[in-house]
This record gives sequence, C-alpha cells and structure tokens, in this order.
Amino acid sequence: MEKPAFETDCCAVNVVLGEEKKGHLIPNGNGHQAGVNGSLIGGTDGAGCGATPGTMSSVEKPVPGYPEREQWTRQMDFIMSCVGFAVGLGNVWRFPYLCYKNGGGVFLIPYLIIGVVGGIPIFFLEIALGQFMKAGSINVWNIAPLFKGLGYASMVIVFFCNTYYIMVLAWAFYYFIKSFNATLPWSTCDNPWNTPSCIEIFHHEDCLNGTIGNTTYGNMTCEELADGRSPIIEFWENKVLNISQGLDYPGSINWELLLCLAAVWVMVYFCVWKGVKSTGKIVYFTATFPYVVLIILLVRGVTLPGAYDGIMYYIKPDWSKLGEAQVWIDAGTQIFFSYAIGLGALTALGSYNRFNNDCYKDAFMLALINSGTSFFAGFVVFAILGFMANEQGVDISQVAETGPGLAFIAYPKAVTLMPMPPVWAALFFFMLLVLGLDSQFVGVEGFVTGILDLFPGKYYMRYKREISVAICCLMCFIIDLSMVTQGGMYVFQLFDYYSASGMTLLWQAFWECIVVSWVYGADRFMDDIARMIGYRPFPWMKWCWSFITPCVCIGIFLFHLFNYKPLTYNNTYVYPWWGEVIGWCMALMSMLCIPVSVLYKLCRATGTFKEVSINIILCSLPTWVAHRVREGGKDVNHEGKIGTWKPQLTVDTM
Repeated sequence: MEKPAFETDCCAVNVVLGEEKKGHLIPNGNGHQAGVNGSLIGGTDGAGCGATPGTMSSVEKPVPGYPEREQWTRQMDFIMSCVGFAVGLGNVWRFPYLCYKNGGGVFLIPYLIIGVVGGIPIFFLEIALGQFMKAGSINVWNIAPLFKGLGYASMVIVFFCNTYYIMVLAWAFYYFIKSFNATLPWSTCDNPWNTPSCIEIFHHEDCLNGTIGNTTYGNMTCEELADGRSPIIEFWENKVLNISQGLDYPGSINWELLLCLAAVWVMVYFCVWKGVKSTGKIVYFTATFPYVVLIILLVRGVTLPGAYDGIMYYIKPDWSKLGEAQVWIDAGTQIFFSYAIGLGALTALGSYNRFNNDCYKDAFMLALINSGTSFFAGFVVFAILGFMANEQGVDISQVAETGPGLAFIAYPKAVTLMPMPPVWAALFFFMLLVLGLDSQFVGVEGFVTGILDLFPGKYYMRYKREISVAICCLMCFIIDLSMVTQGGMYVFQLFDYYSASGMTLLWQAFWECIVVSWVYGADRFMDDIARMIGYRPFPWMKWCWSFITPCVCIGIFLFHLFNYKPLTYNNTYVYPWWGEVIGWCMALMSMLCIPVSVLYKLCRATGTFKEVSINIILCSLPTWVAHRVREGGKDVNHEGKIGTWKPQLTVDTM
C-alpha cells in the first residue's frame, strides 16, 4: 500500500468504503472503537484517512479493559450541574449593572433577542454535541478532525478561567470570615489600614446644593468631605488587596488571602476528585442555596427605605437606548458570559448524559433559569442600592457599580446600615462563595474531562482521575500566587480582560457554528439529534447555526476589535505596553489554536498536490461515532430509536 498523502493524528482506524459501505468509525470519548449499523451519510472514516483496512465484524466489540463512561446517577444531577455552572457571579453583579446602564427594562429587548438567536442555539449545540459524542471538549471535535483545534482552544480558555475566577471566591471567603466580628472591620475608620481621610458618615446632600459651602461636619468642611474615603473602600484596597502602584510592583504576598485561596482550592478538589457521581450530589446544595439567600435578601431589601426608588431605577425603560450600538453589544457579551459558552464545560457535562436524554428541552429550560436568575437578582441588588442612596442622600448612579466593586464595596456598605450587620454580611458572602464554587468546580470538571479523554482506557492507572485533578488544581494555585500579592488585582484584571474575554468567546462560538453547520453539516447534526431524542428540533436551530448566530458573533467580535481600548484600572491606572502584550498573548493562545491546528495538519501532508487536496477534503469531512447505551442492564443500539430510520450499510470493526 502506498504511503498516505495526509498523515495526521486522525488516521487511527479505517473504514471499508464501497458502493454500500460509506460509514464512519472513530473512537469515542473513552477510546472505544465502535461499529455502526445505520444510515451514515457521506465522508470518510472519522478517525482519519488512509489507514489499513482489516477484517470486520458488524457487531460492536468494545475493547476489553476500557471502562464505560460515567453517567449521571439521575438526570436532575445534570440539570443542577448546568444551573450551578452557568448561573454564577455574573448574574448577580454584571447583569443588573448593565440593565440600569443601558436603559433599564428596555435592555431586556436586545438581551432576549440575542439570547434567542445566539445564546440558546450554541448552548444547545454544545450540550447535544457532548451527549452525542460521549466525549469532552477535545475529542468531541472528532466530528471534524481538521478543526480539532476548537477543542484545544476551549481547554485553554477554561484553564485561564479556572485560574483567575477562583480569586473572587477567595475574596468572598475572606469577607465571610471577617463577618464573624461584633463590629464589621470595614464599617469603622479606627483600623491600622485606615488613612486620615477616612470618613464613616457622608452628608453630601447639603454640600451638593451649594448653599451651605462653609458648613462643617465634625472638624471637616464640605471640601474636605469631597476628598474623603469610605472605610469600605479602604478595607478593600488597603487591607484585602493592599494594592501597589502598578503591575510592575508585585510587592509582598497577603498571607491571609493566600490561606483563603488554598482553602477554596481544597474545597474544589474534593468536589471534583471522584467525578460526576460526587459532583452530581454536591450541586443540589450549591445550586439551590443561592436562590434561598436571594429570596431572603429580596424580602429584607424591599422593606428598606428607598428600595422602591432603586427598583424603579432598575426597570424604568429608556427607549432612546435601543438605537445605541453599545447596548446591543453589551447584551450580546452578557449572554455569552452568563451562558458559559465556548468553555467546553457544557460539552463535558452533556457527555455524561444518557444517549437518549432530551437535551433539546433541557437547553431551553436551563436558558430560562439562567436569564430568569439574572433578572431576579437585579431586584435584590437595586433594592439594596436604593436603600444605600437614600441613606447617603445621593443619586443611585453614585452607588451602582459593576464587577468586584458591587460585591465587595457597595454591598458591604449596605450591610453596615442594616440592623445586625454581621448576620447579613455572613449570609451574603456565604451565598457569594457558594454561587461561585459550583461554577468553579464544574469548570475544573470540564478541563479534567477533556484531558482524561486524551488518554483512553488502555492507559488505565489507579487513581488516575484523582491525580489529574490534583495536578490541575496545583498548577492553577501556583499561577494564583501572583494574584495574592500587592499587585495581584492588576494581574487578575489582565486575566479577566483578555484570557476569557468577549472576543475569545465570540471567536470560539463563531467557529463552533461554522464547523458544525458547514463542515459536519447542519442537516446531518439535526439527524443525529433526532436519533438521540426521538424527534427533530425546530428548524430554527439549524438556521441559527448556519447563518444567524455566526453573523451575530462576528459582528460583535468586529465591534470589540475596532473599538478596542487599552486596559485601565479604576479609570486612572493605565497598563504598561508590556502588560498589554501579555494580555494579547493570553487571548491569542486560545484564538490561534484553531488556525494553527489546521496548518499543522496541512504541513504534515505528503504526496502530490492532487493527493494532498483529496485527503485534506476527506479529513475535514464529518465523522460519525456509534454509541451503545445501557438500559435495564442490557445493551441497546440507539439506531432503533427512530422507527422510520432504516440501515443502509454496515461498518465493521477489526
């Protein structure tokens, strides 16, 4: 046999091609090689091009010693895990801020439109792809081996996300511990970290009207009050962060914060180390407890003076905002952030589903829960902010902030104004910790799943999973050491702005749609979904994957690119040029995975131009995988799921 012209890692097994034999044979997520009796449409063998044919049998023969892929103990475990992962801190602090910033209730119009044309279709695509391929974020792209870089790109993004996201949990844990004091440390100005300009009570209402300019409060004039600093801000910047002058001044390590970080990583490890059997149980608490706290906080919030004004400020529509491009861009990026698209974790979670699970209904239900949580959290947040504005005598726009400022500045201030502040502080920060914890350990689960899928059952080693999780957590912890220094906030913001930014997620989502729709084939994927769930989804999904969603993704991506602004901290500190370079390197590490993997396969090609061209086409054509599911202790071929589907060919395994 002549040497194949296109030697790539996809050339693992071969398919007998003939007039009636055009099926596919590829390893599934666990490395099983499975045969197919069914309607397999077009293409070459999924594993590759030009491997040696062998003797075949039409009955699937699992390779001895290969473990069966884990499955959720019950389907509700999957639902709760997705809720825990997708519903995170962004729903609580980012959505309410964007809503009031972009026209209040009118922001829901672009938010819902982009959710329907962009968020839900890709959310469904990732879950269905993982469920069909029974693989994590890398091996799932065996459906189009030439574009397997998509899997590596998602692994890079989720690794970066796991690395910096946990810092928010460390901060929340730190505040939670500090809440167990009779007097909250951020409520007074008599602490070692406070400066002479620290002011506990502001009376801006008299100073702002300009009629009592010489009035003094205590021993300070209005001019001095204007330069005063809240003890909450000083606690955050001087005690928690102990922030330095800039990125090039890392300073010393905050040992208290380091211990909190280590404690959170230990919690994450023991949530993940045993796989979905343990994760599926833990999420029942971590996914539901935040809702209990949000309801308690809402009931308390609406009884506070000024709460009504805050809520009206949140939902009052400003129809003129609909004509601004930035409103639509904010809606799009929020959808992609809050739905956790492009990280590969949804694919990993879906891979543990039963083959015939109705993931179509699951996707709509989970999207509704996600968006509903965001909207509901807005009422909680702005009831509190309305109370703060009322107490301080200022406009609500002066107390509404986004990002860590809302969680670690605005709300700590609010609890100091409530009766029994330590109780409300402990409740809020414990909710914040739990809310982020399930997102964190599901992200780690998605990363570890992708790694383990690269080493099938023949590489079996006792405690392989436990060791892999430990190595992953340790690597992230070592990188996190740079974020518990005095310059740690600058490093954290660098990761947040570039490594898992809107541009990287939009780029990833765009290529996912293109590969599934135009390489694998949207109609073919719809057929595969029908084989799983028993009916074809509404054609709207296919239209979105093929045309609408890619246009939305690339449109928002280009807007971000053309309107790029250098990163700053607090709108004052401008990052140095080398900091920008580091940030762009982190962004490109994931974005370049897709073109680089394609070029790598092309560079490995040998033979004549004609041979290379043919084999490139063959290796980029869709592949197919056969799964057998266990029901009632008996193996059942999923092909029998659709009664009208008749086998057309036979593919045999060696």
